[in-house]
Amino acid sequence: MGIIEILLLGVALSMDACAIAMTDGMANPRMRVGRVLLIALFFGVFQMLMPLIGYFITGVVADVFLDTFEKISGWVAFILLAFLGVKMLLESIKEMRACRCVDSETTGVCTGLPATKPVESLSIPKLIIQAIATSIDALAVGVTLQMAAISQTGLTLGVWGATGLIGAITFALSVGAVYIGKAVGDKLASKAGLLGGTVLLAIGIKILVESFL
Repeated sequence: MGIIEILLLGVALSMDACAIAMTDGMANPRMRVGRVLLIALFFGVFQMLMPLIGYFITGVVADVFLDTFEKISGWVAFILLAFLGVKMLLESIKEMRACRCVDSETTGVCTGLPATKPVESLSIPKLIIQAIATSIDALAVGVTLQMAAISQTGLTLGVWGATGLIGAITFALSVGAVYIGKAVGDKLASKAGLLGGTVLLAIGIKILVESFL
């Protein structure tokens, strides 16, 4: 797995975090810079840790069944990324259908929030829950990174470089997402899920094709 694939993977994985960060920005329009950076830091750190955990857990199993894993690594990566991509797409479509539209006949403006979702102040416990919820799927990406590491093409940046890059991308995009939310609301949040799901599917297909070459 090369740098481009890791970059795209990082962008795709960050989409859930960006959607939540955008909502946080809309709910707290007077948020200070320190709080913005704290939100992005939580998302970035958890997005880095989850693939690491998945990677090392998979490594224990892969050492025992290395030959088998080398043969099926392309399929495993494809199935996992396809699952995550489809899941993200379906969740995004569901959110788009559930969002509350304001004066849609004349302005087409949609808040992107379910009609029953209240706006709450952001606390540290809530931020931790958000960070875990938006990064838990990245555990499976750790399996993908392990499969890439033991494949013929290998993992270009190594696991620490790859996960560090994923975390840095999530941090940077989350900062931007909060400010976008503060400026224009979270009406673009659902679109982020569509983009992320599409990218995950594309990477999975690419890895599967490369495994046959």
